This record gives sequence, C-alpha cells and structure tokens, in this order.
Amino acid sequence: MYDDEPVLLHTEGHTLHITLNRPRALNALTHSMVRRIDEALTLGDADDAVTAVVISGAGERGLCAGGDIRSIYEDARAGRRASVDFWRDEYRLNARIARFPKPYVALMDGIVMGGGVGVSAHGDVRIVTERSRVAMPETGIGFVPDVGGTRLLAAAPGELGTHLALTGQAVNAADALLCGLADHYVPSHRLTDLTTALSRSATPAEVTDTVLRHTAVAPDGELAGQRPWIDECYAAETVEEIIERLVNSGVPAAKETAAALLAKSPTALKVTLAAVRRAKSLSSLEEALDQEFRVSCRAFTGHDLVEGVRAQIIDKDRNPRWNPAAPGDVTDADVARHFEPLGDQELGLSSH
Repeated sequence: MYDDEPVLLHTEGHTLHITLNRPRALNALTHSMVRRIDEALTLGDADDAVTAVVISGAGERGLCAGGDIRSIYEDARAGRRASVDFWRDEYRLNARIARFPKPYVALMDGIVMGGGVGVSAHGDVRIVTERSRVAMPETGIGFVPDVGGTRLLAAAPGELGTHLALTGQAVNAADALLCGLADHYVPSHRLTDLTTALSRSATPAEVTDTVLRHTAVAPDGELAGQRPWIDECYAAETVEEIIERLVNSGVPAAKETAAALLAKSPTALKVTLAAVRRAKSLSSLEEALDQEFRVSCRAFTGHDLVEGVRAQIIDKDRNPRWNPAAPGDVTDADVARHFEPLGDQELGLSSH
C-alpha cells in the first residue's frame, strides 16, 4: 500500500509535497528522514515553479509521533553518540523550516508529538483538524521538550505553555490554536480538497486565500476555561510549589494534574521549568535550539531518559524508578548543569 521510502516527495502543480512514510511507527523521525526533509527543502527553495511546500503523514493516525525513541534508548545504553548527531541535524532542520522563504504548510492531522511538532509548528501555515492531538510529552520519559518546543510553549498565553511542558498533555485543535501551536482549523474531510486547491495557488497570497477558504470554527477546547487555576498554580517559583498549589487549589482537575506531575521524572520537570522560563527571554528560535541542544546532550548521559524509555516503551511496566526520586531531591546545581556550554560541541545556530 505504501512505498518503501520513509519520506515521499512529489510535486503537484505549484506544490511540493513531503510525506512522512512510516505509518506503522506513526511516522516517527529517523536521522535519514531528517536529512531527506532537508534535501526536499533545498529542492523546493531552488525550484521557481514551487510556490509552497506541504508536509503531511502517511496513514490515518497522525503526522508524526516524534523521534525514534527506541533507537535513542539503545544508543544511550551502548554509550554511543548517534542521537546527539541526530539532534544536531534535527534542530538545524527546525530552524530552517522557520526561515523557509516560501509558504510551508503543515497538515497537523492526528497525532503530532515531539519531533512532529518540530517539523510542523515552525511553519508559516499550521493546520489542525478535529483529529489533532498535539503534545510535547518528554517529561514522561525523563527528557525535556526540544525541537524549539520550549520557545513555542514560552510564547503561549499566561502559564498554559508551562502546564503543557510539565504535564506533556496532548491538546485538541482549539487548544493548539489558543496556545499558538497552530493557525487554522480545517475539518479532516476538507484536506484533500485543500491540497488540490493549493496546487493551483501560484503566489503566497493565493496560498493564504486558499487555506482561508477551507477553514472552519474548531470544536471547543478545555484550556480557556482552565486558565484561572493554571495561571495561578504555575506562576509559582518551583516545581514543588506548583504541585503544592495544584493540590490545594480546590479544583479537581488541578489535583489530578498534581498527581500526574508526581509520576514524571523530577529532574525532567525541574529542567523543563527552567528551560521554558529561560526561553521567554531568548530573542530567537536559534537561541532556544542552542539551549535545548545543551539540555538534550546532558539528559542523554543522565539516568532518567534511559529509565523512562525502558518503563514506557521497552518493558512497558509503566513503573519508572527515577533518580533522584522526588522534586525536592533535585538540586539547583543538578538543573544548572544541563544548561552549561558544550565547548566545541555546541550547536551554534545563534552564532551564525
């Protein structure tokens, strides 16, 4: 049913289509896929006949569930560094997507998580559907939001981004729009008509008009109504205080959120909180990606990432043994270490 290539390219009229093509793996990104997408953007940039690039996922389940977590686990356990090389190219691709000179249209239909956010949410035209579930779920595996996610979440209204970063909660179309992770809602049954119409759009203005003709009003989300307790609780200085406020808020949903946070990696929670707050003061996506690269490299050599993937993906016992085991046991020095420069191993996007 599907061609064997993990990334399919084809041109239809004025549009270059990039299709992530690992449907059985929910189109999870591999290093070769990142390189292929980058090559496709080089082709699309150079071809004057191409007006827009459209990225989508094969199969019915989603655009992309993120990076290939299993390979990162195996790499870390074996003491190799292939994952660091993968992140280096992936983050460069994220920055390139944000700066791509032609309309970059992301069809964020179905599951869009982690690395899937990185290849979609930095585009010019980000489309969600009634099936969309958008998330940065890294804290559940002892990792920290990356692919520019800290910058995206730092820019969300109030403390919504902090909430999504720490909990890893997946949001629907309306909430993705509210948080600035997407631009337009298009019902999934209109996507085929939309892509056909985009192929006839000869200018960026026509691309915009075409998208607007296919949009609709998204079904209601949850976050707008939860803003009062989210903004109050996540304004706290520390993870411990955030959890305390959630527990004592008197709001059942907040109390459930506290329980969910207590199941996450304490180190990942503290580093994530610091990363999102630091990202608020960074002036560019490149600076955020440079910071995330430092954090990712440090997390890669830590305990919790391997343990988190083991518990959630490999053994599936859902019983990770985090170390340190509680937020109060994670010191400021433990957190600060994740942000220290990497010397000649820096990503260096913001220095270019």
